[in-house]
Amino acid sequence: MASNKKKNKSIEKKSTTRLIASGFALIILVGALLLTMPVSNRSGQGNFLNSLFTATSATCVTGLVVADTYQNWTTFGQVIILCLIQVGGLGFLTLGAFISVLLKKRIGLQQREQLHESVNTLEIAGVVRLVKKIVVGTVIIELTGAILLAFRFIPRFGVARGIYFSVFHAVSAFCNGGFDLMGVNEEYSSLVAFEGDVVVNLVIVTLILVGGIGFIVWDDVMRNKWHFHKYLLHSKIVIATTLILTVVGTILFLFTENQASFAGMSPLEKLLGALFSSVTPRTAGFNTVDTAALSNAGKIITIVMMFIGGSPGSTAGGVKTTSIVVLLFYAGAMVLNREDINLFGRRLTEDVVKKANAVVIINFSLAIIAAVIIMTLQPLLNFEDVIFEVLSAIGTVGMTTGVTRSMCAASRIVLIVLMYCGRLGSLSFALIFAQKKTSASVRQPQEKIIVG
Repeated sequence: MASNKKKNKSIEKKSTTRLIASGFALIILVGALLLTMPVSNRSGQGNFLNSLFTATSATCVTGLVVADTYQNWTTFGQVIILCLIQVGGLGFLTLGAFISVLLKKRIGLQQREQLHESVNTLEIAGVVRLVKKIVVGTVIIELTGAILLAFRFIPRFGVARGIYFSVFHAVSAFCNGGFDLMGVNEEYSSLVAFEGDVVVNLVIVTLILVGGIGFIVWDDVMRNKWHFHKYLLHSKIVIATTLILTVVGTILFLFTENQASFAGMSPLEKLLGALFSSVTPRTAGFNTVDTAALSNAGKIITIVMMFIGGSPGSTAGGVKTTSIVVLLFYAGAMVLNREDINLFGRRLTEDVVKKANAVVIINFSLAIIAAVIIMTLQPLLNFEDVIFEVLSAIGTVGMTTGVTRSMCAASRIVLIVLMYCGRLGSLSFALIFAQKKTSASVRQPQEKIIVG
């Protein structure tokens, strides 16, 4: 009986994963078709591959672009991109469920199961209530961010454009989208013009971090306020890891970039630049310092941050903070010859370790395979730039050294696949094609091998 229940649950999970995968694919296709329309392009001529790349990047909240968002797309096209970012950040199932709640439609058990997988909650109970909090909380946070950004953008761009830019960048930052409209000043400049602006830097950084910690952490913090000891183990790990990565990353960038990309800056600008450079690789994709100008050490730190990414159940990508923490503590337990993996007075299950290991290996393997393919297609491309780009794509980061714009059509298709896999989750993507799990009636004999 228990075996049948587990089997049914596995089938439901796979069907939900396929629904999410096909749903995102459909949204990307519709977005690409809309962006191909003459009304979306300033030139009046649409290129389907470029539109597909942009729609994928927006829906998968990545931020990699093959053409400057402001210079290439009309206001209509930019609004399409913004809608794709919002849907991609929250998830179409979440938005669909919220609309059903507004229309007072009953949400059945199957829909709740789908939401449970989409939002990535620990249990199905209370998932509809969480969806309400997610959507309402998102609107409040994005609106607050937009209002704060407006104090800087309106004086610079005028009232109408300033408000529009504020909303666009607030949504893009919270959803970890990485798209910007600063091509109005200079192509592909991102937020470089605001490198010393305290308000813009802190607002964008806060939006990125809040969007990247995950909806389940929001709910936990709202319920338990400042009582950290009452938080779920998941929330404790996410919050602690996020703080450590942010602080340590800031210190490392201050050290590595002081005489490199930060040269000539004031102490305040260096501090803001280091903080921003520490946060944005965690799948946001904005930059206040030219990414190509980073020192080799700075690029390595950025690559590591991009690979880690944000946290589960958030708008961010990457292998996730929890996966890295689990594997680090697992390695520590092995070194110390401890049987259990303990964090914050709790013991982790073996399944969690297996899943974390699978996620990291699959992500790393996909990035390496993609890099090999691209380097085979275009052997003249710089190796470091290609590695940077593929990790940016699989981690749905969007940071770039500029090499994406010089890639051929086939290489761009490789990045499209990586961004799609990164948004779904590499393990979830792999499970779509997995065969039905079967229990072997006869198990093979065990034998030890030497490892390490």
